[in-house]
Amino acid sequence: MNSELIAMLDYLERERGIRREMLIDAIASALLAASKKNFTSGTRELRIDIDPKGGAIRAMAKLIVVDKIVNPHDEVLISKARAVKPDAEIGEEVEIEVTPRDFGRIAAQAARQAINQRIRQIEKEMIYEEFKDRAGEIVNGTVRRFEKSDVIIDLGKFEGTMSSKERVVTEEYNVGDRLRAYVVAVENGSRGPEIILSRSHPNFVRRLFEIEVSEISDHTVELKMIAREAGYRTKVAVHSADPKVDPVGACVGMRGARVKNIVRELNNEKVDIIRWDPDPVKFAQAALKPANIRSIFLDEKSHTICVLVAKEDLSLAIGRRGQNARLTAKLTGWEVDIREDKTAEQVMESQKAQAAHSLSSSLGITDEEAQLLAAGGMNSIGAILTAEADDIAGLLGSDIERGEKILKAARSAEEAPVS
Repeated sequence: MNSELIAMLDYLERERGIRREMLIDAIASALLAASKKNFTSGTRELRIDIDPKGGAIRAMAKLIVVDKIVNPHDEVLISKARAVKPDAEIGEEVEIEVTPRDFGRIAAQAARQAINQRIRQIEKEMIYEEFKDRAGEIVNGTVRRFEKSDVIIDLGKFEGTMSSKERVVTEEYNVGDRLRAYVVAVENGSRGPEIILSRSHPNFVRRLFEIEVSEISDHTVELKMIAREAGYRTKVAVHSADPKVDPVGACVGMRGARVKNIVRELNNEKVDIIRWDPDPVKFAQAALKPANIRSIFLDEKSHTICVLVAKEDLSLAIGRRGQNARLTAKLTGWEVDIREDKTAEQVMESQKAQAAHSLSSSLGITDEEAQLLAAGGMNSIGAILTAEADDIAGLLGSDIERGEKILKAARSAEEAPVS
């Protein structure tokens, strides 16, 4: 058992990186548990002593010296005690070696499972100690296996878990794939430490920018805010206190090299880089580009940014399934209400109504007839005079006589002196 134990210690220390002292403590604890179940005597204040170099194992108990044993687990005869301590007296406590002859077999058979369990616990504790300060970092790993919808990623000595909510819905993972992930947290739960990884977290994008853009890592450029719908689109707001530095240009890089590297890591997820502005109106206007905004204003009461755009720009401003509007709302912290600007149509309708009213008064025709003429482009006396009677009748859906009558009324109105 001694040579086997030393070989095990050497292997675990070398391959698993577990300190020998920790292993010896773990093995001693396991053997102690096994010993208490198998010893028939001498178990009072039992401890296991292991020689870290030679592997020798001894069981030691602190027993009470008596002249007649009543409780074999707690007591030792004075004759045996004095063999260890010549001046031992009755009632005194003496530490005695109580290692049985078959202790090697007991250790090999009863303690192996407990030892392995303890070693696994030590490894988990090491995971926590090594990773507890790495939350917020990006790590590299390989997909090892799947547990239901969770992806288990090999990080070298340890494993990380990427749950379904931390995955990117547009990405597919296969065993053996190499990937980078963001360490969301290292939790020391009831089942031991767990390294929680993510590729969908907004801070994954933040860390990629910090790695790729030197101006962010040296704080020349500040990454103010991130809004992300993983796999589809991300909006990043940047700012620089130095007026000589273009924060957007710094993040884009020469010929777009920097942002291209980030987009490649995100599997071609669209990334919008926006100049941050303390004015929410200007900030929202920049975030909604390239949509052409006709009007934008704040509704303080409802904490909403109201945006009016042309009909042809409405779908561009809202984005696919409302994505552009949602991300702008996340980025600015305001609700965003995007609507079609109908001001021009309203002005045109008002002009048509005024023209119809003027025709009705001047020609003595009904309001309905005046509206039909105005809608057909005959919105003035002059316009009517350029038409034929049958054209007028066609617009009104009437006979030619009605058309001639209206044309005659128009000539009379044209010739009438201006008062």
